Amino acid sequence: MQEQQFISKAYTSSVESGRFTWSSPSNIALVKYWGKKEHQIPENPSISFTLDHCKTTTTVYFSKKEDRNDFSFDVFLDGKAQEDFKPKIETFFKRVHAYLPFLNDYHFKIETSNSFPHSSGIASSASGMSALSLCLMSIERALMEQDLATSTSTNIKEKVLTDSYFIQKASFLARLGSGSACRSLEGDLVVWGAHKEIKGSSDLFGVKYPYDVHDNFKNYQDTILLVDKGQKQVSSTVGHNLMHDHPFAQERFKQAPKNVSRLMEVFKTGDLDAFIAIVESEALTLHAMMMTSMPYFILMKPNTLKIINKIWAYRATTNSKVCFTLDAGANVHMLYPEAESDKIIELINNELVAYCQNGHYICDRIGFGARQL
Repeated sequence: MQEQQFISKAYTSSVESGRFTWSSPSNIALVKYWGKKEHQIPENPSISFTLDHCKTTTTVYFSKKEDRNDFSFDVFLDGKAQEDFKPKIETFFKRVHAYLPFLNDYHFKIETSNSFPHSSGIASSASGMSALSLCLMSIERALMEQDLATSTSTNIKEKVLTDSYFIQKASFLARLGSGSACRSLEGDLVVWGAHKEIKGSSDLFGVKYPYDVHDNFKNYQDTILLVDKGQKQVSSTVGHNLMHDHPFAQERFKQAPKNVSRLMEVFKTGDLDAFIAIVESEALTLHAMMMTSMPYFILMKPNTLKIINKIWAYRATTNSKVCFTLDAGANVHMLYPEAESDKIIELINNELVAYCQNGHYICDRIGFGARQL
């Protein structure tokens, strides 16, 4: 599938106003995406667990306007106007306008809220941009349905009525807002980036992992230890750009698809020890790339390392299959089988909560993607 197939033809009908609401989760990458080409194309494939509780709910109200020269929208988070959100959404609208030509026909009121505190240190760009993209796709679907209701001809517009096209295009659009957002629409495992062993994989959008997964990975848990709730000292966009001249970039771009292949075997066999080795190595590799870029930076905090060492010590003295992963920040995601939930929560409350800012952590689990409300 090429970008051209997501370009919509002019609408012959109109919808005066309306609203749509979608809830979309965040996700945590097991094999990391770090480094991108133009147009939000990843340098390497990634694979992620979709989360369940950490999600964004977005309602988009739309009403017809006369001036079609500019984009017109207001943004609210938890009922409060957010002027500082506008530049990112304006950039997003410019990127996707060719694929959603109705964007300058309407004024939009975008109301959004997160199930997790905005200052929690959990990245909301994946959940937020995927929820917004789904709302915009619902508007396009309404326009297409109106067109089809008044026409006897069949053409590409009918594609938007199929769930597969709808989700695929929404993922494509979400990628143009935030790369990892394209992995949040489905679950429980999503692949983004072309990989020769994964049928249907693409650099343009995320796809649900198409093969059977061992029962060991069903109902997997993710408890997020909030080490630092502050804003990151380096944005993800800056970090990705630093990969362009990174001395180890090309080796990293070779390593990631190999780790995806290794995870495919793990998902087939249910080998949790191999899963731990790959996932923890990927997390540390991500931060190693940050520490060896120019300029270099460290997003882990002292308490991040203390938690990691506590997890290693716990695993060495028990038969636990708990492991950690990290995103581009200080917080620690503890991944573990559902059967270990009571023991891991006991470990957190007894030994790890002291390393969390204000003692805060979030209990989440693997989820199955976005849904319309």
